[in-house]
Amino acid sequence: MKRVYAGRTTSMVKSAEGEQGFWPSYADMMSAVALILFFLMLLSYIQNLITGNNLQNTQELLASTQLELKNTEDTLALTLKQVEDAEADLEKVTVDLDAAKLTLKEREDDLAAQDQLLADQQALIGEQEEYMKAATEELLAMRSQMQTIAVLRLSILEQIRDSVVKVMGDASKVKIGDNGNIVLSEGVFFDVGSSEIKENAVPTLDQLIDVFRQFLSDPENTKYVDSIVISGHTDSTGTDENNRILSTDRANAVLGYLLENGNGALQPYASYFCAAGYGETRPVATNDTEAGRAQNRRIEISIILRDDSVMDIVESYLDIELPSTAQQNG
Repeated sequence: MKRVYAGRTTSMVKSAEGEQGFWPSYADMMSAVALILFFLMLLSYIQNLITGNNLQNTQELLASTQLELKNTEDTLALTLKQVEDAEADLEKVTVDLDAAKLTLKEREDDLAAQDQLLADQQALIGEQEEYMKAATEELLAMRSQMQTIAVLRLSILEQIRDSVVKVMGDASKVKIGDNGNIVLSEGVFFDVGSSEIKENAVPTLDQLIDVFRQFLSDPENTKYVDSIVISGHTDSTGTDENNRILSTDRANAVLGYLLENGNGALQPYASYFCAAGYGETRPVATNDTEAGRAQNRRIEISIILRDDSVMDIVESYLDIELPSTAQQNG
């Protein structure tokens, strides 16, 4: 039950009507309280509104931050993966680099070996050039000596031929054969079937004595000469035995005249001469015709060179030591 304070209310009203009191009225006070509460509620609402907005912004920022963090984590993971791949690549590159260094070292060693081989080859080439130079000089010297021998042999053969032609006045009966021998027809010295020297052959034989004497008196000539062979040859007419005897007798007749005449001019050189009869065994033409048989009936003069003289020249050339041999012996 609500208590009524009549006296005080009356006095307050009275005061309100007559004069202003020090304390506000109850209604005003409640209005003020309500206003304050409303203001406080408004402030609270505004604060909540602001706080809500801040919270939303914070949440959005947090979400954005989380997203950025997620992206950063993804980026970091990708970066780590790339780092791992890069480390693997680096390791592979390091291995490849080591292998390349090893290969380079091997190639450098090979190059050094090739340089050494090239140097050795160049040195060998130098030695071979020296050898070739010396060999060329020796070869030229040997060629010169061989030419000297060939010219010497040809010279005496040509002298014999020219001397016979000069005496006889007939070049058809004497020639230098393909075998390098002086070939004289049978008719120069003998009649058919005879081994006696004809009288008109004496000047030719005397000329041969003089040619051989001049040739053999020169030591430069005799050092190359082994023998001078007078050989007789027949055609196939008659028996083999008769032909051998006839050809031998004719060769001996020519040789005998050369050594026994000319005041013994060839006696000091008798050891160089010899005679041989070959009968019909070495024909130079066919025996089926008279012309061929006439060619086969002949006297040949052969100048045989000393094998040791020729071999000395060849051996002097072969004695040059090859660079490879010299290198191996060194």
